[in-house]
Amino acid sequence: MILELPAPRKTVDVAMDDGAIIRLRQHGTPGRLRLALSHGNGLAIDGYYPFWRLLIERYEVILFDFRNHGQNPLHGFEHHSWPRFVDDLESVFAAIQQNFGARRTVGVFHSLAAVTASMATQRYGARWDPLVLFDPPFYPPPGQPVHAAQVSNEDDIAARAERRTTTYTDPSKLAESFARNLPRWRPEAYQLMARATLRRDPESGQWVLVCPREFEAQVFRSNRNPATWEGLKRMPVAVKIIGADPALPESGPSAQLGRAAAAEAGLEYEAIPDTTHFLQIEKPYECTVAMESFLRQQGLLE
Repeated sequence: MILELPAPRKTVDVAMDDGAIIRLRQHGTPGRLRLALSHGNGLAIDGYYPFWRLLIERYEVILFDFRNHGQNPLHGFEHHSWPRFVDDLESVFAAIQQNFGARRTVGVFHSLAAVTASMATQRYGARWDPLVLFDPPFYPPPGQPVHAAQVSNEDDIAARAERRTTTYTDPSKLAESFARNLPRWRPEAYQLMARATLRRDPESGQWVLVCPREFEAQVFRSNRNPATWEGLKRMPVAVKIIGADPALPESGPSAQLGRAAAAEAGLEYEAIPDTTHFLQIEKPYECTVAMESFLRQQGLLE
């Protein structure tokens, strides 16, 4: 099953201060409540279409990938780091306001993007307002019961990232791998995410990972900053964590992390039953309902 993505209303390529390019895409209806969406490590926001297609008729939706992901060109390994992601997010926010109009912008971020947005808010202040964070893998302080499990998990998924196949004859081959390993995804998501995370090499004719495996592994291994967890208690904007099902063994430590972080910081929290870390791709409707209940609570929806 393959779905064609709708063409954006407007596309803007934004240069970061080191020359990396991040492409912004506008969908939906300008003038309505604006949502900005981004993705997890090694993924791409186009692959989340089962989720954001539910939003584009009722909102203005701005999509973007992190550097070296999705529709962005490959830049360089030396700047593929959490501090750079934080600076990029500040530049992206400014570019959205400049190119699509200065208005309140809700941040709807998963995993890598969710942690980065929290770091950026703690560093730069209120920008994305409010923040909806899907299953953020915050690094917990050593005293947290889930600390050891998260360290082991990040090391394990980094090692798996380093072993990823780097080239494919066709995106369908990667889609088949997703389907074998991630059986809870919506059926259309396998092809969508494969196409979104591969790029055809014109010289070889092969399809290669947009985000090289060593880039992906580096992000997992370097997610070791407990200050972000502590800073959640002082966030200058409203935050809701929407997590994977902590009772589901396959959900991994991030589901436990989100629940614990929200409880300690006094943040809004909701878990989506029977979902893993990829909850937006598994149960997009339920994720939308959980997000909109928070937006309604914040006075942004009737």
